[in-house]
Amino acid sequence: MTELTSLTIAEARDKLTSKAITAVELTDAYLGAIDAANATINAYITVTPDKARAMAKASDERIASGKAGALEGIPLGIKDLFATEGVHTQACSHILDGFEPKYESTVTQNLWDDGAVMLGKLNMDEFAMGSSNETSYYGPVINPWKAEGSNQQLVPGGSSGGSAAAVAAHLCAGATATDTGGSIRQPAAFTGTVGIKPTYGRCSRWGTVAFASSLDQAGPIARDVRDAAILLKSMASVDAKDTTSVDLPIPDYEAALGQSVKGMKIGIPKEYRVDGMPEDIEKLWQKGIAYLKDAGAEIVDITLPHTKYALPAYYIVAPAEASSNLARYDGVRYGLRVDGKDIADMYEKTRAAGFGTEVKRRIMIGTYVLSAGYYDAYYLQAQKVRTLIKRDFELAFHAGVDAILTPATPSSAFGIADEALAADPVAMYLNDIFTVTVNMAGLPGIAVPAGLDAKGLPLGLQLIGKPFEEETLFRTAHVIEQAAGKFTPAKWW
Repeated sequence: MTELTSLTIAEARDKLTSKAITAVELTDAYLGAIDAANATINAYITVTPDKARAMAKASDERIASGKAGALEGIPLGIKDLFATEGVHTQACSHILDGFEPKYESTVTQNLWDDGAVMLGKLNMDEFAMGSSNETSYYGPVINPWKAEGSNQQLVPGGSSGGSAAAVAAHLCAGATATDTGGSIRQPAAFTGTVGIKPTYGRCSRWGTVAFASSLDQAGPIARDVRDAAILLKSMASVDAKDTTSVDLPIPDYEAALGQSVKGMKIGIPKEYRVDGMPEDIEKLWQKGIAYLKDAGAEIVDITLPHTKYALPAYYIVAPAEASSNLARYDGVRYGLRVDGKDIADMYEKTRAAGFGTEVKRRIMIGTYVLSAGYYDAYYLQAQKVRTLIKRDFELAFHAGVDAILTPATPSSAFGIADEALAADPVAMYLNDIFTVTVNMAGLPGIAVPAGLDAKGLPLGLQLIGKPFEEETLFRTAHVIEQAAGKFTPAKWW
């Protein structure tokens, strides 16, 4: 049955519709693959076999009666940041021990309404804070890719590392993920998968554990551009419960695939050529430019002068919002509770035991920049920089640029417990250098695999689009995908 797990969502959808396979067979194949691989890869922290089989059985009944939804019978993995009714939702943090919500996030509800099947909850960096999936309370996720001739275990990227690893290792047909500073696009690039961060407001944030409310956005990680388009169509919606969600029609993203990019203007920002960038990344970027040129797109040099301030501004805004959002975890109403001599002592002990090192670091930074005497000097300045970053993009788009092409990451996947990165948090933060501008400006960005580096590891390119023009990104990413081909890791697990 394992060959069923190699089907893309589009292929599985066709086979389910034609009744060549059943949703139960497909779900069982994935559950078998998870059983065999998860002890090694650690992508899932909770598997829900009974729920999955019940949902698949219901899907088969709907298919038989001609009432199939857009994702009928498609088995998905769900990042542990999305609330799933009655199922483990802990943002991979000890402080939410035992929390099982009595409600469903809007994004997952949309997927279930379209007939998707839940396989389980996926591992992630604690509270989505991390670029390597090493800060999870449940241990690191292992990237299904290995460098040629090496047995070293690599990170899958973060924070949506479980989502990316599960998709790359065929442990789900597709996965939900979230992106606050690159947490969809960076792991997608590290695992040879496709990940899109839609425009801020395209997907509801209701029922998704908050990290930085003005930056967080849900999106899919999938095996190819078509699957990502299919998933986003179901995930996106306006929602009365989230006032930042936008009431705009959701296009048929899949219909944009295969459309010509002839005459499109693709911007190449000079600021993304950073010091010490590996030659492999520069070569990949040139390859991407050539692919789009060959397809008839016009390549133009652009400047985004405030890019250099994006990372420092992001690491003020995001921790500030996190320190505010995470104040609700106090041991009083739900999750972990460590008793103390009084309520203040209980708060301190619960938070000390419940939060991991990286989360504590960001809460401390955030609380500091919001404190009296520092708010104006840091947080207010960072918000001004954010406005300038947004303006850079607006000027480029106003000048006729349709999309912007950049690398997705400054390197390929690195080793688990990399000593240099473990000793220097700033070195780890630099992994987000190409992705944070997109969140700061609220724009859509897609990472698409475009080649392998000298070690045989996948590398991704990023396309940045105008607000709510995800169709343009899917169309352009599809051209790169058609030229570059797809990338699958050699199975060792």
